Amino acid sequence: MISLRGLVAVVIVFLTANAITLPDCARADVQYFPIPAVSTSKNDGSDAGVVVPIMITDPDGELKYMIAPMLVHNSIVGTRGSFNLFRYEPGGREIRLIGSYTEQIERRVVFSYADPAFSNGRYSLNFGASFFKNATARFFGLGQTTLESGETNYTDVEGRVNWRFGVYANEVTQISVGQRFRQVSLQRGATDLPFTGDQFPSVDGVQGKTLILGHRASFYYDTRNNLVSPTDGMAVTAYAEVNQNIRNGDHPVYSRYELEAKKLFPSESKRAILIVRADLQATIGDQVPFFEQSSLGGQSNLRGYGVDRFIDKHLVAISVEERIHMVRTRIAGVTADFEIAPFLDTGQVFSDFRDVNFKDYRMTPGIGFRGIVKPNVVGRVDYGYSREGGAIFAGLDFPY
Repeated sequence: MISLRGLVAVVIVFLTANAITLPDCARADVQYFPIPAVSTSKNDGSDAGVVVPIMITDPDGELKYMIAPMLVHNSIVGTRGSFNLFRYEPGGREIRLIGSYTEQIERRVVFSYADPAFSNGRYSLNFGASFFKNATARFFGLGQTTLESGETNYTDVEGRVNWRFGVYANEVTQISVGQRFRQVSLQRGATDLPFTGDQFPSVDGVQGKTLILGHRASFYYDTRNNLVSPTDGMAVTAYAEVNQNIRNGDHPVYSRYELEAKKLFPSESKRAILIVRADLQATIGDQVPFFEQSSLGGQSNLRGYGVDRFIDKHLVAISVEERIHMVRTRIAGVTADFEIAPFLDTGQVFSDFRDVNFKDYRMTPGIGFRGIVKPNVVGRVDYGYSREGGAIFAGLDFPY
């Protein structure tokens, strides 16, 4: 059987060969500019270094490639070198390759391909593969009432493969099917915190290697005017998923469900856009690994807490964000918009729907800063505040 690392390596070779067909630089515009890479997060420590985005546009000024080598020093795992390659094509087609090597423990290789207009727009096609070691993962136990003093650390070692094929019922409605394979094991982490395996030996998913095979059917309704940087419309996503925990002989099958709705309310000038998002998740079954359950905290919900701060079978979350346009300028030959985005996230996790209680909701106000090269590129930094302090998250997309 081919290992996940071997499969990822094959994908890398394919994409490297594909990158050789970069557009003729005599006809394209190539711009680069080094910028400082400074960040801090609740789980991952502090980064200080430099990133050099290289933007390649076609003769019409459309962004075709973005290449971003990066060298940073992290306060927990040491020096990290990273390489990011993004290829943009007509119709929203996008290829991403991300690779990084860190002085201590951490490794990452990620490949993804997305084509929302496959076969002249009749279908959508997505697939990806990844392998990574995250040495700063945290676990506090299960439930909404876990204490900050119960924090533990582990290295999350994962291999993933996934695919999804969708059929458009009309211009705004899509039904898709897909599968995912996830291999997870826990090793000792890179911090001085207690090891999760020692503190929570009886929690499902902590011991041994877990192999998950998932089968998902999804429904999408999306009237937004752009998939990456929308300014109007709404999106509703719902899925049902049956999973097989291959190495669990007692309770190998469990299911997961999610209903998420996002609505954008633009001002008349579209210089201010209010976004409201609601998310409901449910997990049905016994002995479900903790990392397969719903979680709050991180870059897409409860942004004042670290990643996976609260974990349990079910989740309710609501977020409100106001994206306010500040300035438009040209950087490295491309037009960029900059936004400020105050937000409020709230939500809770629980093991039974009868346990939902308004007093258990956590709230995290915060503010975000965004740089957008329409229609394909979004860079962001979000700061959220919580009763446990604050957290900062950076990414190459909107949080929702």
